[in-house]
Amino acid sequence: MAAPAGLCQLRRLCGLALFLSQLYVLSGRAGSLMTTKHSQPQSTFAKSLTSTSTNTPYFKVAESTEIPSYVTKCPSNGLCSRLPPDCMTCNTNYSCIYGKPATFDCKAKPHVHCVDQNNHEQENFTINMTCQFCWQLATTDYVCTNSTNCMTVSCPRQRYNATCTVRDHIHCLGNRVFPKMLYCNWTGGYKWSTALALSITLGGFGADRFYLGQWREGLGKLFSFGGLGIWTLIDVLLIGVGYVGPADGSLYI
Repeated sequence: MAAPAGLCQLRRLCGLALFLSQLYVLSGRAGSLMTTKHSQPQSTFAKSLTSTSTNTPYFKVAESTEIPSYVTKCPSNGLCSRLPPDCMTCNTNYSCIYGKPATFDCKAKPHVHCVDQNNHEQENFTINMTCQFCWQLATTDYVCTNSTNCMTVSCPRQRYNATCTVRDHIHCLGNRVFPKMLYCNWTGGYKWSTALALSITLGGFGADRFYLGQWREGLGKLFSFGGLGIWTLIDVLLIGVGYVGPADGSLYI
């Protein structure tokens, strides 16, 4: 009777060991499942970071492909030699002879399209210009700012600091924007109507020349009776068209 009782206890111990082993296996599977579930959001987050980092160079390329502001000044498919200076880059030679013609090698800036005489697109070309600095150009080749502080009635004639910009179709050496001292547009108070009336009525006595401050011419007209009338007629025409003005160089009112 003792043998069957020991066998039963052994069976119970084996069943308990089997139950514990199955419980351990099930707990291990549950842990792996939990690890897998938690790892999925991390991989998704990593993918989002990867996609964000790959998009960064794309935005940089988009910024670099923006059209520069100078392109609006450049005619499309125009002659390269007639492009405005802002549309090209030139290798200027400052050792050229002043006042003599000079040839410079130029290159169109990015996004600028131009052609040659045969309507073929080109990038490198040459331009012909006079060897001189921009501030040495004629007054008709640049535009300057006006001053609002100049005295309209002043003697001697005053100057003011102006900022001048070269016109687009003019090529020159140095800075295209430069400062310059210019005379004020002023008047000494002389009226054109008064000068013309004196020339017509009392021009034979030199009254018009005396009024304008030209004393020597006035005395000449006075003692020659207006050049026997010829000088008087000539002064009427010259004052009428504004060729003869005040002796101090001011403007008529």
